[in-house]
Parts: sequence; structure tokens; C-alpha cells
Amino acid sequence: MKLLLAEDDAMLADALQTQLGGAGFLVEHAPNGAVADYLLHKQAFDIAVLDIGLPMLDGLAVLQHVRQTQPSLPVLLLTARDALDDRVAGLQAGADDYVSKPFDFPELLARLQALLRRSQPANTPALAGALTLDKATRRAIVLGEPMELSGREWTLLALLVNQRNSVVTKEQIHQAWSEEGGETGGGNSIEVYIHRLRRKLEGARLVIRTVRGLGYLLETEA
Repeated sequence: MKLLLAEDDAMLADALQTQLGGAGFLVEHAPNGAVADYLLHKQAFDIAVLDIGLPMLDGLAVLQHVRQTQPSLPVLLLTARDALDDRVAGLQAGADDYVSKPFDFPELLARLQALLRRSQPANTPALAGALTLDKATRRAIVLGEPMELSGREWTLLALLVNQRNSVVTKEQIHQAWSEEGGETGGGNSIEVYIHRLRRKLEGARLVIRTVRGLGYLLETEA
């Protein structure tokens, strides 16, 4: 997933680039609003993070410009904690979500991943490697052959595919299972289901990578 990060605080931007890169994002940094506006019109991004207080051209102005040409691009705003008027103005201008400074990175990551999930059409089959995931019928197909999946396996696979190339945390997996109904499981239950999916995805040109301390990452084999 390609992400535009528009942030003028050099230390924060550097830290976010490192953390987002570790979570599977390809990050393009814009140090001011003018550069952000230029990049958004010249390159294709999957999602954008805009600080409202950007120099040269503020984040709201950048947001208003991008909404004229890319109405469906997910955009998250970074705001000062006490800037209620800015948050309201940002949402009215077309922002999809916001995070108040200071913030914890796991919250930012979770909000970005939620925006990416919501931006995908519900009835459009998801493609990854040689895998086709049809959400409408809850079917997974590899090279023309349907996969036999339990309810939990389907939910876990759909979550990994929806957020492919981005880390899926154990908390997100438990939450997804919980939303499906029933117990979320404990102990090493996630590891058991990850192991099962790895075996069933053989031949799909996909690999589920464990990211120590964060979660799991679905990637296409090189």
C-alpha cells in the first residue's frame, strides 16, 4: 500500500516513516502542503495522512484540492488535541478520520487499516497472488480450485487479504472473530489458524510472515 505522509515535524515524520514502513506501507513524505498537493496530483496513492498545520499550504487546503479529483481516496488528518474546530472543519471538508496529537502509533495504524478496509467495494472479489477471495459468497479459490475453510479460517484470511502488505495485529484478529460471533479463543489459537492457512495457501504464491511483536503480514512471493 502506498501512503502519502504530509508532516512538517521532521522528527515525527522520520519516526512515522520507519514505523509505517515496518508495517508494510510504502511511504512518500511531503514536508509541506505545497509538496503534498503536488505529489497527490502526480502520483497514485492508496491512502494519505495530512497534518492540518502544514506550512505553505495547510492540510485542509490540500484536502479540498484532492477531493476535487480523488473523491474516494482515504484521508486521515493529524490535529492538535484541543483543535476541535479544525477537526470539525476537516471532517466537513471530506476527511475520513482524524487522530489527535500526541498519539500512539498502534492507534494510527489501526485507523489507517480500517480506512483501507472500508475503501474496498464490498462485492468486488479481492485478488492476491493466485488467490481470489469472493466476499459475497465467502469463497476462496486458488488456481480455479475452491479452498475448504472453516468460519474462523475464512475471517482470518479475508482480514489478511484486505490488509495485504500491512501488518494485521492479534488484537484485530480477535476483534474480527468476535464480530463473527462466538468466542475469540485464547492461548495459541491464532498461531494454530495461521499454520493451517499457510498449508492451504501452498501454490497461491502467497506467504504469511510473522512480524515479531506486531502480528502477521500477507505478501506475494517474489
